[in-house]
Amino acid sequence: MSLRDKYAYAIQTAKGKFQGSAEERDGKLYWKGTIASEEQKNEIWNAIKTIPDWRNDIVADIQVVPPAGGAASAKTYTVKSGDTLSKIAKEHLGSANEYMKIFEANKDQLSDPDKIKPGQVLKIPGVV
Repeated sequence: MSLRDKYAYAIQTAKGKFQGSAEERDGKLYWKGTIASEEQKNEIWNAIKTIPDWRNDIVADIQVVPPAGGAASAKTYTVKSGDTLSKIAKEHLGSANEYMKIFEANKDQLSDPDKIKPGQVLKIPGVV
């Protein structure tokens, strides 16, 4: 089985998002290209990591390059019952420890990172 076959799920996941190639040579699968967001990059990595020995097979250079066309529009999130800034940060920024970034971006409506209310619309920084 070729490495392209072995990683068919990851290659399929990348289709339409990843601008580059996944080229097999010297017993490795070389990924080189760009992607529009960190979220999409993580999606590809998660697909690659479904293969337990991926570390032996993959060499990757995947760069996040937001689409051209001016400033990125900020993403927003509407707080639901039971949400915390940590939970929102984990979901949207990849780490619960990034909650202060959300707090800082919303200081105009938040005075305490532990006091968010359902229905509030929060800006999520660094997301296209």
